[in-house]
Amino acid sequence: MMNTPFTGKHILLGVTGSIAAYKAADLASQLAQQGAQVSVILTEAARQFITPLTFQSVTGQRAYTDADLWGSEGHVQHIGLGHGADLLVIAPASANTLAKLAHGIADNLLSVTALAARCPLLVAPAMDGGMYTHPATQANLEILRQRGAIIVGPAEGHLASGMTGIGRMTEPIEILGHIRLVFARGGPLEGCRIVITAGGTQEPIDPVRAITNRSSGKQGFALVQAALDLGAQVTLIAGPVSMPAPIGARRIDVRTAQEMLEAVLAEVPGADALVMAAAVADFRPAAPAEQKIKKENGVPEIKVQPTPDILSQVSKLKAETGFPKVLVGFAAESQSLLENARHKLQAKHLDLIVANDITASDAGFSVDTNRVTLLHASGLQEALPLLSKAEVAEAVMVWVVHLLQGKRLLHICSRSAWRKAQELGEYQAASLETEGFIHTSRPDQVLRVANLYYTGATDLVLLVIDASRLKASLRWDSSEGQLFPHIYGPLNLEAVKGYKDFTPDPDGVFRTVPGFD
Repeated sequence: MMNTPFTGKHILLGVTGSIAAYKAADLASQLAQQGAQVSVILTEAARQFITPLTFQSVTGQRAYTDADLWGSEGHVQHIGLGHGADLLVIAPASANTLAKLAHGIADNLLSVTALAARCPLLVAPAMDGGMYTHPATQANLEILRQRGAIIVGPAEGHLASGMTGIGRMTEPIEILGHIRLVFARGGPLEGCRIVITAGGTQEPIDPVRAITNRSSGKQGFALVQAALDLGAQVTLIAGPVSMPAPIGARRIDVRTAQEMLEAVLAEVPGADALVMAAAVADFRPAAPAEQKIKKENGVPEIKVQPTPDILSQVSKLKAETGFPKVLVGFAAESQSLLENARHKLQAKHLDLIVANDITASDAGFSVDTNRVTLLHASGLQEALPLLSKAEVAEAVMVWVVHLLQGKRLLHICSRSAWRKAQELGEYQAASLETEGFIHTSRPDQVLRVANLYYTGATDLVLLVIDASRLKASLRWDSSEGQLFPHIYGPLNLEAVKGYKDFTPDPDGVFRTVPGFD
């Protein structure tokens, strides 16, 4: 399973008394499937609707009840649960529990644990419409918002009372999206604005028919999710596709190539990156019929004309203004894949192009997998194996991070190892023999690596590597929930742009990265 923001996270799920408690079991299951460790606390009221065994079965973890508050570990149970969690989710959250949270009442295991927790809080209210709109409930929700709690929902619909109104717990898949956003905070693209296009376009022939293509939008939507997972602020410009946008993305719907052009040109000023994954039609009818064309009138002659070239116009804008900082295109080809993709890369002055062969049955349109080759403006070429579209999206967005961070890789080594490399004319880390590659990091990863493996070390240097000058293969591999760049071969010294001493603070902790020109 690929890494997600949930991988290795400990989520504490509180379940309170509501008929929506059955949805909490689905939420717990989905969180566990995403790689999270899920511990569940049920209130006594929740146990009237669902059993602890249900949650233990779907999470593989113990489910707690009020009986555990008074057990042999009762005096520390809530402290251990609260302090060990990365996120406290209460879904469904009843009016009673919301009141307790707002006013600090601690009379059961869940409310005591909530007071002890030092992690973010997300609540999904569920109650009858009149209870939700009551001024007391609204005041309690406002108190929680002011403290930084994330309130998800509720939704409008049929309620347990038989009435219709606002009070239904938000569906688990949507709550999952909001949790995902919480874990994406502080990612390497935090503060970056990314624009992504997805889906095909439709060029009208008449009010009924259109020139279009088979694009499902799946790859573009996967890119949106990958960018959100890295902490970006994402604008999705989508052609006519039926998929819901990932939670957290701002969506702009368009239909024609002209509409997409206008939307893109409105969004890219000031943007950090544009990823043009949309399959934009190349031609459109020159004169669409105002009324439906009837076959009784014979076979029509439809004259076409080129649609606007969006990437070319954005490329020109980038040359004039500097925005978007990074420009990524896609090339869906049925022949001469790399030749056509390389021509598009150069002609439109892209930083990166993703080339995929649409004739493959297991890649391209409609399917959930893709096999692509990444071509860089630097000349670097990387053929990826058959991957899920989510994995392809992750690989592409990691390169966007790399481009935005100055195309630099960082490597920590001892001064003696670096002196030896200068004598030999190339650098060979010990890991090259034991693991087959040299570990490197993105700039946003290096402090974490230093403090995990080099705390207190004082004889280190930090190498800055230009990936485009590497002679050995560069791959991004998963490790501890992140993708790290690995060099599969010796490091040629001409790829090293510079190096500086890398020392920790007096307490042995690394807190700053040396600056490089």
